[in-house]
Amino acid sequence: ANYGPNPICKGCLSCSKDNGCIRCQHKLFFFLRREGMRQYGECLHSCPSGYYGLRTPDMNRCSRCRIENCDSCFSRDFCTKCKTGFYSHRGRCFRGCPAGFAALEELMECVEGCEVGQWSEWGTCSRNNKTCGFKWGLETRTRQIVKKPAKDTIPCPTIAESRRCKMAVRHCPGGKWRRPAKMKDKKKKKKNLMERAQKQHSIFLATDKTSQ
Repeated sequence: ANYGPNPICKGCLSCSKDNGCIRCQHKLFFFLRREGMRQYGECLHSCPSGYYGLRTPDMNRCSRCRIENCDSCFSRDFCTKCKTGFYSHRGRCFRGCPAGFAALEELMECVEGCEVGQWSEWGTCSRNNKTCGFKWGLETRTRQIVKKPAKDTIPCPTIAESRRCKMAVRHCPGGKWRRPAKMKDKKKKKKNLMERAQKQHSIFLATDKTSQ
């Protein structure tokens, strides 16, 4: 039967003009559709988005997923597909994956990411493989990869980092500290200017005595 705006009573064991399907055939799921203030029953082969099929001896029903941002679910508390923009992880939906897990974009799932250990202590401050002879150097710390990611395409976080440091020993024992090239050039230029000035001053004095 077709009751105008109501759904066709296909698959119904009983149907009414006001309420649509009331009971469904054995293999179908009863779904109560709501449109504004009005609601009516339908008998479906599979439940719509946001619902899952709950089979009972009395009658199979479509029950709403109780998981936030879930598009389809296996049971009340386990989501199988999240809404657009959300990642699926252990039956839940997340905007971003939890710590220790990485986003697999093609499937919009959270998979086990690259697990790294704790940072080591900062190493010795050095420069050019020397721990003396310079004012500033670099010190490095590292950490190990404890568990490789489930997918090769998932990158691991950095396992080594360096920072600028001040050397504890400025001058190497038993060796001369060499002034940097720039400082040498400046000192040499200053010395040349002083010598030139002294020479010009001597010439001036000699000329002045001659004129007298």
